[in-house]
Amino acid sequence: MPELPETETIARDLDRAITGSRIVDVRIIRADVLREVRAAAFVRRVREAEIARCWRRAKLVVLDLSSSERIVVQPRFTGALLIDDGTLPESERRYATVSLELSDGRRVHYRDIRRLGTVTLMTAERFARCVGALGVEPLDPSFTREHLSVLLRGSRQAIKKLLMDQRAIAGLGNIYANEALWRARIDPSRGASRVTPGEAALLRDAIVGVLTESIEHRGTSFRDYRDASGARGGFVEHLAVYGRAGAACPRCSSRLIGTHAIDGRMTVLCARCQS
Repeated sequence: MPELPETETIARDLDRAITGSRIVDVRIIRADVLREVRAAAFVRRVREAEIARCWRRAKLVVLDLSSSERIVVQPRFTGALLIDDGTLPESERRYATVSLELSDGRRVHYRDIRRLGTVTLMTAERFARCVGALGVEPLDPSFTREHLSVLLRGSRQAIKKLLMDQRAIAGLGNIYANEALWRARIDPSRGASRVTPGEAALLRDAIVGVLTESIEHRGTSFRDYRDASGARGGFVEHLAVYGRAGAACPRCSSRLIGTHAIDGRMTVLCARCQS
C-alpha cells in the first residue's frame, strides 16, 4: 500500500493541480527518505525547474521536470504527496519529509509517517533503467488475455505470488490480487501454470475491472493512504474479501478464510468459490 489505484489517483490529482508550476524553493526535513542524491544536490537540481507532467508507473509517482530529470516517489506503506494551499491540517503537515514550494505560494509535501517510502531524483537515462525491469501495466492495452495466459504458463509460482511480482505485472499488490482472484474464482495458492487459458481470460478481466473501479472510488484507505488533497479513498466499502477474513463470502455466504501460508502476506479467500 499504496498500490496502482492509489498512486494513479495521486498522480492524476497532481497533474491537474501543479503541472506548469515552477518550483521556487525546496525544504528537506528528513533527508533519510532521499535516494541516490544528497539533500543539497537535490535542492540545487530541483529549484527553479518547472513541473512538466505528473504520472504513474507501477507503484511510483513520477514528476517530470523541465530540466529533463524526474522526481520519483515510492510511497510504500505510509507515504503521501499532499498539495498544501494553506488549509491543509497541521496533522497532515506534521510528518512532512520533503516540501516543494511552488511559484503560486502553494507547497507539495511528501508526508511519510514511518519514513519507509523514498524520494529519488533521476536523470532520464537512470529512470529508463529503473522502469525497464518492470512488467506490463495492467491497464495498458497490451495487457491482453493472451499476454496473461503466456505469463502464467511460464511460472511455477503460486498464482497470487506471480500477480504481485512487479517484474511480471506492474502495480498489483496484496489488496487487488486478493480481490481479482476472488472475482475470477481462482484459489490464490494454485500454481500459475495450472491456470487454463479460459481462467486466465477471466482473471485478466477481473484485474482490469477491480483496478478501474478502485480508481473511480479514488483508492482504498484503511489507515494511512490519502489522495493529494488529504482525503481518504472510498473503495474500502466495495472490497469483497481483503480485510474480511471470518466474514461471509458475498457470493456464496461461506466463511472467508484468512491465511499467511501462500507468500507471507495476508491472503483471504473463499474455499467454496475459489478452486
